[in-house]
Amino acid sequence: MRGFLASSIGVTAAAVLSLPLALSSGAGAATTPSAARALTAGAVPGSTESLPLSVLPRDRSLRAPGEQGVPQRDVHPFSLVGVVWRDPAAVLEGRVQVRTRATGTGHWSGWQEVETHNGDHAPDPGTAEHDSGRLRGSTAPLWVGASDGVEVRVRPEAAAHRAAGSAANSAAPAPLPKGLRLELIDPGEEPPPGDEAMSGDGTSTAGAPAEGARSGLLTAEAAAASAVNADLAPLGADVIPALSKKQTESDLIDARGGEVDAKVRPYIGPRPRIVTRKGWGADENLRERNFGYTSKVKAAFVHHSATGNNYTCAQAPSVIRGIYRYHVKSLHWRDIGYNFLVDKCGNIYEGRAGGVAKPVMGAHTLGFNTNSMGVVVLGTFGSSNPPADAVDAIARLTAWKLGLYGVNPSGKTYLTSAGGNLYRKGKSVRLNAISGHRDGFATECPGRRLYNKLGTARSASASLQGR
Repeated sequence: MRGFLASSIGVTAAAVLSLPLALSSGAGAATTPSAARALTAGAVPGSTESLPLSVLPRDRSLRAPGEQGVPQRDVHPFSLVGVVWRDPAAVLEGRVQVRTRATGTGHWSGWQEVETHNGDHAPDPGTAEHDSGRLRGSTAPLWVGASDGVEVRVRPEAAAHRAAGSAANSAAPAPLPKGLRLELIDPGEEPPPGDEAMSGDGTSTAGAPAEGARSGLLTAEAAAASAVNADLAPLGADVIPALSKKQTESDLIDARGGEVDAKVRPYIGPRPRIVTRKGWGADENLRERNFGYTSKVKAAFVHHSATGNNYTCAQAPSVIRGIYRYHVKSLHWRDIGYNFLVDKCGNIYEGRAGGVAKPVMGAHTLGFNTNSMGVVVLGTFGSSNPPADAVDAIARLTAWKLGLYGVNPSGKTYLTSAGGNLYRKGKSVRLNAISGHRDGFATECPGRRLYNKLGTARSASASLQGR
């Protein structure tokens, strides 16, 4: 933990330079980039198939005027689906529904709803990531499992909030955003089976991502993503191990140069077990190479992924790889938007690259990414209760990470808005140190049922810190 806030440039460069950047299968045989990726530990390239939506013929009374979609068709294998459009500021006022055909069985699902979160997860205005001119508007991604057939429909809904004009005009369907496309994400192969892993609280969890499940050579990008955690785990580790509260406190005191009296213990929770990017199989060739940081972490925003609850904990790495590819290849973000991800079994995963103990700038809460971190629970919790293990994981993670920056999880803090639909740019906003996404942006996220559990998470997190 020593020096966890120090610049990562030196350690990253040293780690990368110590690795062979050209691999060979024989004397003088140079490895191509694709071959290097195939040899990379945990690299599971996957793919994205992008299909344009078109206006569907009104040959059935169920179809609404202006409905767009993709008729039933065969496609390349995929497991996660979303819809994107050209203008990230455009709002999709309508319903997005998809049905899929399961690989192997040929069984078609019923129609499933895709959440249209309309820009509430995004990089902050004024950042290079936001102002690149490449961002897209999007729905939330939906996990559907291994599939090879798809049908989608997007139905515009009446814009009843439009008060101007006649009653007929005010009830007219809102126009759909331009350039709608269906994104079909193959997250890559499942992580190979390994030994029984440990869940976030240190108990055995069959099917969880196993420590040491993947091994092999690291590319420069993978080495850099691992090197920023070099104070916490060996280079190339699949997992950052949990520490006791005593050891976590000791490491924090050491990181501060021993300036804190050893008898005055800092308020920090024990470091939880965290599955690294290598552990969930991140293809480091997808993201931008450099890392982005903010100055500190003053608050944690809790989200739900809205990907649905039909996944197993063994599939969680695949769900994460799918979200990662969706954020980078479909939405054109620099990396996955969240700083941490939590599955239904309480396993915690490293999100955006840059170091789990460092103040990495995310793209999780539009307007409030500066001096905050984003924690997403995989699932949808509007009408479903979040698993107790997931809520416990939020408490354990925030007790540790907020503790690194001297933040009381049950307290309040102030963040300055970068602009959004609730607060104007420059406004200082008083927020809970552990807030829901909806506290910073007008959205349903993290779902009513998960939002109602945040008080429990705050109390448990503060208790873990010894408050």
